[in-house]
Amino acid sequence: MTPQEKTDLLSGFGMWKTAAFERFGIPTTTMTDGTYGVRYSIPQIDGDEKGGEDLDAFLTMVNQRASDVAVAWGEMKPATCFPNGSAMGNSWDTELMRELGVLLGRECRAMGVHMLLGPGINIRRTPLAGRSYEYYSEDPLVTGKLSAAVIDGVQSQGVGTSLKHFACNNSEIERTTMDSVIEERALREVYLKGFEIAVKAAQPWTVMSSYNRLNGVQTSEDSWLLTDVLRNDWGFDGVVVSDWHGIKDRPASLRAGGDLDMPESPRRKAQLLDAIQSGVLPNALVDRACVRMLNFVSKALAGAQEPAPMIEPTAHHARARAMGAQSMVLVKNKGALPVKATAKRVLVVGRDAQTPVIQGSGCATTIPTMIDAPMEMLAAALPDVDLIHRLDADAVTCDLAKTADVILAYVSTEGAYDGEGSDRTTLALGPGQDEMIAALTKTGTPVAVIIACPDAVAMPWIDAVDAVLVCFYAGQAMAGAVADLVSGAVNPSGKLSVTFPQQLSDVPGHLSYPGELGRHIYSDGIHVGYRGYAARDVAPLFAFGHGLSYTQFEYSDLTISAPLIALDDTIDVSFTLTNTGDLAGAEVSQLYLVAKGHQLQRSPIDLKGFAKTHLEPGQSRRVILSVTGRDLAVWHPGQGRWVLEAERAEILIAAASDDIRLRAALDLAPSVLPWRRVAYDTQPAYVLPNPYARSVIRDFLATRCAITPEEADRALDHCANSFFGIFTTLERRLRISITEQEAINVVASINAAMDDAEAAL
Repeated sequence: MTPQEKTDLLSGFGMWKTAAFERFGIPTTTMTDGTYGVRYSIPQIDGDEKGGEDLDAFLTMVNQRASDVAVAWGEMKPATCFPNGSAMGNSWDTELMRELGVLLGRECRAMGVHMLLGPGINIRRTPLAGRSYEYYSEDPLVTGKLSAAVIDGVQSQGVGTSLKHFACNNSEIERTTMDSVIEERALREVYLKGFEIAVKAAQPWTVMSSYNRLNGVQTSEDSWLLTDVLRNDWGFDGVVVSDWHGIKDRPASLRAGGDLDMPESPRRKAQLLDAIQSGVLPNALVDRACVRMLNFVSKALAGAQEPAPMIEPTAHHARARAMGAQSMVLVKNKGALPVKATAKRVLVVGRDAQTPVIQGSGCATTIPTMIDAPMEMLAAALPDVDLIHRLDADAVTCDLAKTADVILAYVSTEGAYDGEGSDRTTLALGPGQDEMIAALTKTGTPVAVIIACPDAVAMPWIDAVDAVLVCFYAGQAMAGAVADLVSGAVNPSGKLSVTFPQQLSDVPGHLSYPGELGRHIYSDGIHVGYRGYAARDVAPLFAFGHGLSYTQFEYSDLTISAPLIALDDTIDVSFTLTNTGDLAGAEVSQLYLVAKGHQLQRSPIDLKGFAKTHLEPGQSRRVILSVTGRDLAVWHPGQGRWVLEAERAEILIAAASDDIRLRAALDLAPSVLPWRRVAYDTQPAYVLPNPYARSVIRDFLATRCAITPEEADRALDHCANSFFGIFTTLERRLRISITEQEAINVVASINAAMDDAEAAL
């Protein structure tokens, strides 16, 4: 290929395609957005509009609200709007997520799309984040396992995925320039872990670099992130694609491991061509990226060989409804739900019962094939009930409320501002809705609140209401799913994949959010989400993993296959789960590790496994969760690897992070010594308890000072309480002079002895 052809191959064609090469018989491939639905812009894809040449037009599109999506993207093909990521995350169901992927893949095939730009899996560190509605959880294990299932489902249909946004794009504020400043353990254990799980388990065809800087480096130009971690550590062999206009220095991006620059940009293509022709970029580096792109095109074309499926919109809509019902979370219920069979009148209040909020705003926004109407769905689910709808809690409504058996209050957050490009500014519901709920609670009739929201919300009225069903953004069939749950046709089984705070200031990273002067310091470190609440002993409004059912579950008979686990071991944790109620239902059981750590501090509680189990009334089942030593490991920044420290830990089996049902001890076998490596200025308190260090220093002193080893030991005891470095302390307290080379040799001997001892663990 010529330098120009290589440049074209490594750059987008228009907004949503790769370049075609007639002389090689290489056709174009098509990609489009959609983490929960396929967004197909007819003028931009079929008409090959050069959207990438007009940044203002691109930004106008991104910044449109969900209600104006047709204005933003032009005429669009309708597609199933499935429940958004923040809803689906509450399912904790990998089989359901794989089905979602399969259905998305089928709709892509039907539209001629070769790659879907998703899933998006950034950690929901703050409930204010504008794109939280796209993402699955505040926890990397939930995030990684659910996204791997989606990727597997999509790619099983011959359609590629783009795992995004890599990495640490956890807020929309100044997202193209903000520097996310994160210490290494938090990076590896929280913000990168979900990506690692998904990459290793599902091998997405592409990974999309994010807009932001990470520890001072633009992620699209970060060789540590894109090559050292993604490729060398995790074994990723696909294409790294930029977020749209996310590259600022095209040659630097390619050098770092960024293969495909999207969308087409004449300026960046000129930069790349010049760098290739001038030799600034070595041919081998350019050719390696070209081979990756050709492999991607080959996969895309192979996937398109099978006949495109015929999509039945009503069938996909029905599955979206079922997914919504399995993802909504009943966080409170004092018997108001399901609506009792004896109910004669149900009062439905709120504008959201007329116009439901089904999705968030931004690049993921989908034109739905159909939208369920809440009142119609309720009427079908409750055919013998007198349903009355009122928009507000005015005097007439409150009088009617006194004649009803139950009130269903449909509410939502204000969606006119937040979404892609803008964070929320409050946890409150939309204007007037808290007041509406408060007024309804004063009527004396039980109130069930039904909330559409992107993430956690405040509930100042929580003690006065009888039930709360949190729907998140549940897609085009949201109203039908709600009707299924409130009528009792479906038993709720969703559990929160994020923590709901009592107030915004309770969020672990609140004090450093959203950053200042272009730097956002992630001050919560590894204590993100539920870990941070536990570490600070702050009670949430609703805990991570919380969710109610119309039935009850009992946990018993916990066993662990081995009492000790080493780094490369696997154990089985098993227990009996019994449905003790009268209804069939599903329970999300959670496995947590409790360990303190020694050199490396741990969070008080850490999710390490989960399972969703369906049981008939009275049925019991043995649930088995396999856990590896590496699942329990922590990242050691000093050694650049995953390690286990020796400790008597505890395994918890829980219905929620604050609802522990069973517990058992588990010993962690060490893969690392409990003492840090020694440097010239390490204090005696961190040196002398280390037998390897003490032995080397004792022998050195015995030889250097012509004393016995016992006398050297007593001399070291005399030095133990010094706050100076070990060698300065020895010189001051023993009145000896130690040369630089002697100190270097002693330190090297200590650390070599520790290396040998560690290798033998």
